Amino acid sequence: MHGSLRTVPVGAMRARPVGELGQGSPGRPTEQPLPWSPVRVLVIGSGAREHALVLALSRDPAVTALACAPGNAGTATLAEPSVLEVGDPAAVASLARRWKADLVVIGPEVPLVAGAADAVCAAGIPCFGPSRDAARIEGSKAFAKDVMTAAGVPTARSEVVDNPARLDAALTHFGAPYVVKDDGLAAGKGVVVTSDLDAARMHAMNLLDDGHPVLLESFLDGPEASLFCLVDGDTVVPLLPAQDFKRVGDGDTGPNTGGMGAYAPLPWAPPNLVDDVVTRIVQPTVDELARRGTPFTGLLYAGLALTSAGPQVVEFNCRFGDPETQAVLALLRTPMAGLLLAAATGRLAEHPPLEWAEGAAVTVVVAAEGYPGRPRTGDVIGGADAEGVLHAGTRRRDDGEVVSAGGRVLSVVGTGPDLDAAREDAYRRVAGVHLTGSHHRTDIALRAVQGEVAIPADA
Repeated sequence: MHGSLRTVPVGAMRARPVGELGQGSPGRPTEQPLPWSPVRVLVIGSGAREHALVLALSRDPAVTALACAPGNAGTATLAEPSVLEVGDPAAVASLARRWKADLVVIGPEVPLVAGAADAVCAAGIPCFGPSRDAARIEGSKAFAKDVMTAAGVPTARSEVVDNPARLDAALTHFGAPYVVKDDGLAAGKGVVVTSDLDAARMHAMNLLDDGHPVLLESFLDGPEASLFCLVDGDTVVPLLPAQDFKRVGDGDTGPNTGGMGAYAPLPWAPPNLVDDVVTRIVQPTVDELARRGTPFTGLLYAGLALTSAGPQVVEFNCRFGDPETQAVLALLRTPMAGLLLAAATGRLAEHPPLEWAEGAAVTVVVAAEGYPGRPRTGDVIGGADAEGVLHAGTRRRDDGEVVSAGGRVLSVVGTGPDLDAAREDAYRRVAGVHLTGSHHRTDIALRAVQGEVAIPADA
């Protein structure tokens, strides 16, 4: 998939101690590679994000053994699978001990919010993923807002509503477009952005009826972007920025999903975007979490609106995002195990600069019939084992056939020397996948290719 791409260091995107960004104290030297020992890596999760992580780790010569629990039909071709209840921290730690893992990489948010990283670390095993207390940055949007306020991080004005009697007044106060969010975890599907007051009120009432507090926010103008940052409690190392597509249909129509596609990098973004976001948003947030006694270790995902007033935070996540991970890791050339181990053990400042492939990557999600509602499952997937096809909702039957087992079934990744070529490569690969009743968006990265994405001018 990457044969035509040339590996180069990327100047503005290189790993560096945060001191070079004007934040914090100077880091340790990065000129010499660290003498990483061979490692046994256990990845927790079962989606396409985990398949992308497993694929990257499988290419690292330092990795001597690789497991993915519970995994899927795709990860099972690269890593040892294991039955696991990912939301049970004790079960995650027990598996890590039995398997004699040197490093545990936790993919999904549910085990992190439940405290799986705490349990693994208590067992004496390095873990890439934040503690339960630090994972509240995703687990509670109200907590995240409090951290951002204390850190002076730019974000939307917000209010938490936990009583239906206060809802109408709060909606009137914010006005259209209405941004209504589930305060807790919602797998990317708990947000409604609408100019229809009745639709906003209905979504909020449904959340309240289910016992979920509602977060109302002011609407932020401008395109959205995602920036993943590796963090070891102090040092911040940014990856390439990406953009994902949450709506199920072309033209950003239909309900929100867990994500229908993504691309990286962003040809329309200003060259100083990453440094600006790290300096003004990520590093202050990391510093505030450390000040509270809950240092963040792992992957801090900043979901951003690039507004006319500058980047503002839409949300923080405590893990790699899906489907952006599939695009970003397709371009990363730095060996994965040492990078994640450096973050897990507080040694990111010692890690050499990251290296990236020139060009771009595009991810297109192939979803099952019925998604984002109740998906149709059990159908045979043609082309599931082709290069560039990452598995999510899949399983392998006893007869060897790969069948659908979830809503987002596959992530198909294309690369190329520019975004147009990467998009063409991705959709060529999608055409080789056959799943009865499946659907996918046909416009991933299209507006960026056509030059139609721009940050609004400051009035």
